Amino acid sequence: MTASSAELSGDRSVIMRAEAVRPAVAAASDEIEDTRRLPPALLDKLHEAGLFRLLLPRSSDGIETDPITFFHVIESIARADASTAWCLSQAGGCAMSAAYLDLPVARAIFGNDPRAVLAWGPGPKVKAIECEGGYRVTGVWAFASGGRHATWLGAHCPIYRTDGSPKLDADGNQLERTMLVRSKDVAWTDIWNTVGLRGTASDQFALEDFFVRADHSITRDFDKECRENGPLYRMGNGTCYQVGFAGVACGIARSALDGFVEVARNKVPRGASRTLRDNAAVQTNLAVAEVNLRAARTYLLQSMADIWKDLSAGAMITVKQRITIRMASTHAIHKAREAVDFAWNAAGATAIFENHPLERRFRDIHTVTQQLQGQLRHFETVGAWMMGAEADLTFV
Repeated sequence: MTASSAELSGDRSVIMRAEAVRPAVAAASDEIEDTRRLPPALLDKLHEAGLFRLLLPRSSDGIETDPITFFHVIESIARADASTAWCLSQAGGCAMSAAYLDLPVARAIFGNDPRAVLAWGPGPKVKAIECEGGYRVTGVWAFASGGRHATWLGAHCPIYRTDGSPKLDADGNQLERTMLVRSKDVAWTDIWNTVGLRGTASDQFALEDFFVRADHSITRDFDKECRENGPLYRMGNGTCYQVGFAGVACGIARSALDGFVEVARNKVPRGASRTLRDNAAVQTNLAVAEVNLRAARTYLLQSMADIWKDLSAGAMITVKQRITIRMASTHAIHKAREAVDFAWNAAGATAIFENHPLERRFRDIHTVTQQLQGQLRHFETVGAWMMGAEADLTFV
């Protein structure tokens, strides 16, 4: 089964929204880097374009687009600014939570607020204690990308009974839920002084014995709680994250290679007599970087398009399909890194200054690879599964 070029190109009407706002993203890029925030004027444009609502159900006034279109939107924005694209990708996956909420609650959080954004992050020492009508939540959560402009935050928690004992499922595993709280109700700590993706403001937030209504918590388990039956939600937000963050990496790499070509046309390296573009090694390595990026990108899109056909026909995503997307997305991220590394190295000292775009691209792509979605250990999981060995499928 092979997808057509039209299927690989996505919904152009949605992608054009991203392309229309991309110049504004590029113009704000330096401010985003300096302030480590997405500026209000840019947020206005992103909301006007509906780019925070790409994966939100239509029942909550979302776009509910397909993952191919989602990739293209994120990639397009990443060409202008990686932090903005990362925030949009994160918010897209988080917005899928609306599919697991009772419809009146989902509409109250998302549908009635056109500027609604949900962000979340992990928390190693957290808990939610059952109480009448809901939970008492305590803990600290970090890596909340986009949290500073979010209206709601998700706090992932293990569940405890009122007597302090863990609440277990039928298999003896502790139950976990994600608690949705208003961003104004948390205490923030600024921790996001990082090498790259500085504008994501992926800071830390805390709650102390905070009451959360039961209907403002979700498991993100399709069989147990999902009320939306569309193919997007049968696929799950984990796969969407993989596709989206691979889009961030590919957008960074596309911008880096294009920027390098501009440098190579005119730069004569110190001690050389010809421009970079006339250097045979540079020519060869540019072509290799280009084809590797295109091949990895196309493999991801082709794989996702083939899976989307099955999902659209009513199927649930299989472990094999999830393995394929995990493999393809991780591969795309690292081929994007290789492309950026080539561009940065070949550009020489030109690329080491803060005011040069390649310097930012280099820092951003190496921050992407350090995040969960870009970690090389995913290949270990894929290889183990292929050979029938024990494989941790938690992040597949």
